[in-house]
Amino acid sequence: MAVYRISQVIRRPVDVVFKTVIHIEQFPDWNPGRNPSARRLSGGEIANGALFELEIKGFGTVQQELQEFEINKSVRVVPHIKPFHGGHRFLFTDLRDGTTRIDHDIEMIPNGWFRLMLPVMMLTGISNLRATMRALQRHLDGSRDIVAPDSERR
Repeated sequence: MAVYRISQVIRRPVDVVFKTVIHIEQFPDWNPGRNPSARRLSGGEIANGALFELEIKGFGTVQQELQEFEINKSVRVVPHIKPFHGGHRFLFTDLRDGTTRIDHDIEMIPNGWFRLMLPVMMLTGISNLRATMRALQRHLDGSRDIVAPDSERR
């Protein structure tokens, strides 16, 4: 199992950050380089089981499902794609000063012969994650690059 973890701090309240992340259909508005198109497939409130379709650079158009949904705390975006399973877990921490910490976990578990492609898949996934983090940071607080938590700054 391959898991990649990275964190960032966004100078916006947790509810604003959380709402931005769960509205996958709006990803192309702030991250068009990595997600050229997206649409919502399910109706009703966005919650566990909500379905979206997201175009991801390097992977194509992939159906995504929200799991582990806890308002302003966590959500896991799970791709429905044959080559692998896993997902992108977002853990949100309200830092109480109008800022939010997001801990990102990317898990990519290849299926079948795709196991041989794991290094390439992880590199593509990490590249997409970092680009998405930069775009999210820029969209929400105007920073030009990812702001790491104090504990992770060098």
